[in-house]
Amino acid sequence: MLKPRRSARTRTSFTAAVVAAAALVLAACDADSGTRAEAGTDKGTSVVAPGKPGEPAKTLSPEEAAKAVPDDSPNSADFRYAQMMIKHHEQALVMTSLADGRAGSSRIERLAGRIAAAQEPEVGAMRAWLKTHAGGGRAGSHEHDHASMPGMATDAQLDQLRHAEGPAFDELFLKLMITHHQGAITMAADVLSHGNNVTVEEMANDVIAQQTSEIGRMRSL
Repeated sequence: MLKPRRSARTRTSFTAAVVAAAALVLAACDADSGTRAEAGTDKGTSVVAPGKPGEPAKTLSPEEAAKAVPDDSPNSADFRYAQMMIKHHEQALVMTSLADGRAGSSRIERLAGRIAAAQEPEVGAMRAWLKTHAGGGRAGSHEHDHASMPGMATDAQLDQLRHAEGPAFDELFLKLMITHHQGAITMAADVLSHGNNVTVEEMANDVIAQQTSEIGRMRSL
């Protein structure tokens, strides 16, 4: 069972710690500049930055601390993930919308509602991220058909789901949605390996955690 990658969270924590440390030191320098001028001293100020896993902490100057902040500029893998996951989530929302009036079990209806409630905001967040980074020149450069995305249901499978009712709907819905979630987890794991943007990493970790939990819930029904 896949779990959120520690490397992404570690890099996020390291970045935040370095940024915070650099900001505190620079603020201290500003506040203390008048005192140093009056005293005629030029003592250096340093900051202790946390080390990466397995590495000791480092003592940095304010300039070094500022330069130590990793560059998380989005790369092609980040853009591709956001674009593909929007399409992936949109199909899941189509599938969940079919549960109303067709599901044979109230548990399936509630499950569909929870999935929709989780994925609608995620679609909005990814659209907002793409809009913010549109200046990178790559936000609209990738087009993907359904076959290129793991876990996507075919048109024939969706049509079958639309015409199913009761227990037959429940069984097919769970089968298709489990496969759909597994595909989303595969996509999220891929961007954690090849992407560079911290925000995308956080979104991918959320997908892995949320959908791994939902797969377990669906298999228990």
